[in-house]
Amino acid sequence: MKDDLIKEGKFRYTEKGEGTPIVILHGLMGGLSNFHGVTDYFPKKGYRVLVPELPIYDMPMLQTTVKNFAKYVERFIQYKELKDVILLGNSLGGHIGLLHTKMYPELIKALVITGSSGLYESAMGDGYPKRGDYEFIKKKAQDVFYDPAVATKEIVDEVFATVNDRIKLVKTLAIAKSAIRHNMAQDLPSMHTPTCIIWGENDTVTPPDVAELFHELLPDSDLHWIKECGHAPMMEHPDEFNSILDSWLEKRKF
Repeated sequence: MKDDLIKEGKFRYTEKGEGTPIVILHGLMGGLSNFHGVTDYFPKKGYRVLVPELPIYDMPMLQTTVKNFAKYVERFIQYKELKDVILLGNSLGGHIGLLHTKMYPELIKALVITGSSGLYESAMGDGYPKRGDYEFIKKKAQDVFYDPAVATKEIVDEVFATVNDRIKLVKTLAIAKSAIRHNMAQDLPSMHTPTCIIWGENDTVTPPDVAELFHELLPDSDLHWIKECGHAPMMEHPDEFNSILDSWLEKRKF
């Protein structure tokens, strides 16, 4: 299923619904389609859901950093004239969301993170991916999920194509290094934005103790677990993910 990308100026994004804006930030190896469960559900609940395509492989090498992606999100929010934004990010997207919220707290009403990097140094992968080895890449993609069947051939093919593109691979490693440099443990205690943490109990990329630490360090956070779930809860258990988030937004009157 291909998303209907809107192309305006320097931005490519999808948009559905009207109401309070939810801006979704995808991860390093995750496309916009990873969030179909969210983008199908929340417009019916009175939210305007926007998913910008992050310029992960488009920026010059020296600008390929978490901070520059956070600035890109700020430009997107300003371009769309959004106010009181709810930011939702998975993996690298969660990290970008955290840094963006630290840099521009006045723009963000609430933050939702799931399988987020930003605290755990191995969050972006353990070493140089093996180019050309399809079975190795397939296993790596399957390991992201509790149920390996979630890693469809389409997902594996996309990851395989990325690591076999030399420029994309070098930029992937640059982003990974930037994410390690931008450890946010010192920043989180002073970030008072209400934060919903939704985590897979079986996440091996950013293990459960990472979620516990986020919860401990963020002053106004709620932590929710999903059983039999890996690194991408919104893909593996979309209904449960939506239910948790919907209840949290309702409880917080967002």
